[in-house]
Order: sequence, then C-alpha cells, then structure tokens
Amino acid sequence: MGRMPEYDVLATGRDLVPRFSGGSCGYTRLDITDAESIERLFEDFAPDVVINCAAMTQVDECEDNKEQCWLSNATSVELLAKACHKNGARLIQVSTDFVFDGKKGPYREDARPNPISYYGRSKLAGENYARGAGMNNWAIVRTVLVYGASEKPARDNFVTWLRTKLEGGDPVRIVTDQWRTPTYVVDLASAIERIIRFRKNGVFHISGRENMSIFEFANTISETLGLNTGLISKADSSSFTQKALRPAKSGFIILKAETELGYRPHLTGDAILDMDRTIARLNEAT
Repeated sequence: MGRMPEYDVLATGRDLVPRFSGGSCGYTRLDITDAESIERLFEDFAPDVVINCAAMTQVDECEDNKEQCWLSNATSVELLAKACHKNGARLIQVSTDFVFDGKKGPYREDARPNPISYYGRSKLAGENYARGAGMNNWAIVRTVLVYGASEKPARDNFVTWLRTKLEGGDPVRIVTDQWRTPTYVVDLASAIERIIRFRKNGVFHISGRENMSIFEFANTISETLGLNTGLISKADSSSFTQKALRPAKSGFIILKAETELGYRPHLTGDAILDMDRTIARLNEAT
C-alpha cells in the first residue's frame, strides 16, 4: 500500500505477529468468528471498507470438519455483515468458483450456483450473508485457483507446490479433466482495489483470462520456469481418492470486470515469471 497513500489499511489475522514485514499498514490479531472481537475492532479502527479474505479452504478437510467449516466460511461472514450494516461500512467478500457444479463452465456472474461440496455450500452461504451488509454496501469477488508469492506462506499454493516437487525430482500426476482460469494474486488484489475505488457493488468474477486444464497449467508452470516437464504425467480425477467432489469445468468469464473495472489480468506465463522474480526478491531480503 506504499504506492497508495490514500488508503489507511489495517491487516488482521489469527497470528500473534503478521506474516509480512516492511508493509505500510498496521496489523492486529482478530478472530472473525467472535462477535465481540469484531465489535471492538470497529470501535477502535472504524473501517469504511472490510475485505474478507479469510476462509477454511482445504476442501476435503471441510467434509471432515463441517462445524468448523461453516463457522469459518459462513457464520463469520454473517457477523462481519451485521457489523458493517450497523456501522455503515462496505463489505467485500472473497468467494470461489466452487459455488458452481462445474457442468457448464466457464461461468458469468449471473450463472446459478449449485455447489457439490460442503466447502462450496459454506462459501455460498457466506455470499448470501454478505448481502446483509445492506443495499449498495456489499460486493462479492469470486475467484479461481489463486497463486502468488508471499513472505511467510501458511501453506503452498499450486505453483509453489509443483515447483518444490519438480525441483526435488519427484514425479507428479495432474488431472486433465478439471478446467480452471488460474488467478494471479496480484491481479486479484488489483481488482479488489478497483472495486473499492470505483465504489462498485454486486458480484464480480475475477480470475485469469486463459481457460485451461490443471494439467495444462502445470505444464505452463514447468516450461516457464525451466523445470523438468517430463516428471508431469496425466491423470483422471477418478483415479484419486478424495472425500469432496470438485467441479470439472469451472473457471470464469471476466467480461464484466474488464468492462466495469478496467481489469486486465496477466497472461499466465507472464504472471509466473513475475511471481518468480518476487520470490527471488523475498529470498534476498531474508
């Protein structure tokens, strides 16, 4: 946010200390499943806009721990929406392509959701709760297969996971029958900033422009970074034992974001190279 001094930003999380250094924003610990903690934060900081990126996103774990999943992905959004409504703040809720069943993707914003996993159902409930922030005071940002660099990641994203595997010489099996429009986190952040700046409301689909199978995405990553593509083999999703169903063909049509926000995502190869340079800078700094 150093390049955008017009914003006074407070980051929050469950950690005692932030997972970033050198940022121009403040940080405080926050449990968004606790109404009293949220109320105290509104009293102390008085936000105009709340961006909720928090979620339980491990899809199979959500099937095993439905109570925690619902608390993290739905109930917490209800609490935030009520606080925003009470205090006149806008709520921007980050959601997912998993609210769709994957039968007719890629999807526009007006497509009918039909989640096929408990994770997807909890995120759709969170969307519905977000609307409780009040007329013209909410936006839902759905996104797909997000990747990017971070200083102290809590866990790998697809790109960092694949890179670690291939650099270690480990063969990987990647599905060919699931299609996505992968999203570079820099593009996602830019779109959210534009939604705030232009005071846009409603639902926006934010992702990359290129619709590809996860296998094709893996090969693009490997080729772009000069890794051993020969270690990547094709697989069918039915060959994996997973508790939660995944949508086969999701991904987004992003025409609305391009038109209303001036959104222009990186090409996938360019995004991976930019991410690689960012990781190198972060490694040098440490």
